[in-house]
Amino acid sequence: MSRRKPWRNKELALDIVDLTHDGRGVGRSEGKAVFVDNALPGEHVKARLKMRQRSFDIAIAEEIAQPSPDRVAPRCAHFLVCGGCALQHLDHEAQLKHKQTLLARQFEHFGGVKPERWLSPLTGPQWGYRRKARLAVKDVPGKGRVLVGFRERFSHFVAEIEQCHVLHPSVGEQLPTLAALVASLSVRQRLPQIEVAVGDEGRALIFRHLRPLTDQDCEHLIEFGKANGFDIYLQPKGPDTIHRLWPQPGPERLYYDLPDFDLRLAFHPSDFTQVNHDINRQMTRQAVELLAPRQDEVVLDLFCGLGNFSLPLATRAARVIGVEGSAAMTERAYENARLNGLTNLDFYSADLTQSFDLAGWGVSRIDKVLLDPPRSGALEVCQHLIETKPKRIVYVSCQPSTLARDAGLLVSNGYRLVAAGIMDMFPQTAHVESMAVFEREK
Repeated sequence: MSRRKPWRNKELALDIVDLTHDGRGVGRSEGKAVFVDNALPGEHVKARLKMRQRSFDIAIAEEIAQPSPDRVAPRCAHFLVCGGCALQHLDHEAQLKHKQTLLARQFEHFGGVKPERWLSPLTGPQWGYRRKARLAVKDVPGKGRVLVGFRERFSHFVAEIEQCHVLHPSVGEQLPTLAALVASLSVRQRLPQIEVAVGDEGRALIFRHLRPLTDQDCEHLIEFGKANGFDIYLQPKGPDTIHRLWPQPGPERLYYDLPDFDLRLAFHPSDFTQVNHDINRQMTRQAVELLAPRQDEVVLDLFCGLGNFSLPLATRAARVIGVEGSAAMTERAYENARLNGLTNLDFYSADLTQSFDLAGWGVSRIDKVLLDPPRSGALEVCQHLIETKPKRIVYVSCQPSTLARDAGLLVSNGYRLVAAGIMDMFPQTAHVESMAVFEREK
C-alpha cells in the first residue's frame, strides 16, 4: 500500500498579502492560511504544497506571476533548497523595513506599547558576515560524496551546496574543501557536525566525532589546519570534552576587538559570541551611549556572558556588576577584565530566572541596568527591577515577542519606552535583533 500523501506537491495559486516573522509570504487557499517560502506581499504566485498542519499549510513559490518591486535575485544558487537563509529574494532596505514593522507589531500585540522614538537601524555588511556557525555533515554514499553545510528547507537532509555567501569567506568558500577533508577520514560516517568560530585574531574548527579518530585522521586534520590557518579542536562527547588538537601548546583562545573602547576580548571557540563582528561593535557603542553611565554610577549587566557589554561600560562607570548563569563564562569575563587592565568590575554566577538580592553582589543600589537575555526574555528579572528601580534600562533582544512582553510589564510599572530599534545582525535571514531603552518615570 502506498504511503504517499495525496496532497504533497499540490499546486496552489495564491495572492500574497503579508510576510510572517520567519520570512514566509502569507496567502489563503480554501479559507486556510498558507505560509509560502520565496513569496513577497503583493505577489501572485504558483506554489507547491510541502507541509500540512491543522491550522495552516506550508508551500514554496515556484512561479511569480506578479513580482513585488522589492524582489531581487538571490545571490545564492541554493537559496530555494538550503534552509540557512529566508530573505535573499527581498531587497535589503525592504528587509530592514520588514523587521522594524515586525518589531512594532510585536510591541503592540504582546506589550500594548509603542516607543516614543525609533532608533536608526544598525547595518553592516550584507554578505560574509557570519563568524559563528554549526555546520551539519553527512556522508551520502548514494551521491558518492560528503556534504557540509546547512539543512534543507523542508527536511533534515544536509543541503548540497558549494559555497555559502553569508558565512565568513574563510569558511563559506571552503565548504567543498571541508567536505573533502571529512571524506578522507575513517570516521566520515560518524562525524555529524563542524562548529566554526572566526575571530579578529585566530579562527577555529571544532569537529564533533562519535568514534575515536585514528592517528592518520589526526594527521589529515592537522595538515588542513596548517594549510588553511585554522586551529583544530575535537569533541568526542559532550561540550566539556572539547579540546585542541592543533596547535600545541598555548591558550585555547581566539580574540575580537572593540576599537571604540580600545578593548580586546578573548573567547574559547565554543563560547557564545555575537556572529556579526561589525554589528557587535556598533551595538556595544550604541548601548553605552544610550545607557550613558556616569563616573559616579553603578551599572548592573545581566546575562553578561564573557563581558561583551560589561567591559565597555566599565570604561565609563564607577563600577560594573556582571551576572551570568554560567560559572565558566564569568571566569572568562574576569579573564577579559584582567586582559584589559580593568579593575572596577565584579562578576557573579546566578540563575536569573530566580529572585536575586543585590546585597549578595556587594551593592546597596543600582543606577542603571543593561539586559541581554536569551530568546526566552527576562520576565523574572524585569519583575525584580520594578522593585529595584534603576533609572534607566537598556534591553538588548534576540526575540521581539519576549522583548515586547517584558516592555509591557515595565511600562505598566513606572517606566517609559523612550526608544527602540533593530540591529541587522543576520542579513538575508528573518532573525530580528533589537535594542530598547526604558526610563523610570520621575
